[in-house]
Amino acid sequence: MKDYTLQHKIARVIAELAVRLNVSQSQALLIFYESKVCMQLHNPETGLQLMSDRYIVDEFMMQ
Repeated sequence: MKDYTLQHKIARVIAELAVRLNVSQSQALLIFYESKVCMQLHNPETGLQLMSDRYIVDEFMMQ
């Protein structure tokens, strides 16, 4: 996945996380970037980049 495409995906994930966690997008960004799901998302071998934004958010919430 191209870097800019991944950045857009992450932005959408962060926006959804902010809503679900009832926090600011800045707080959601900090929380997400410390997560295992974020590490997996940056590793193309996991295939997580191919999943929907909602799936990624759900994976994060189950963590």
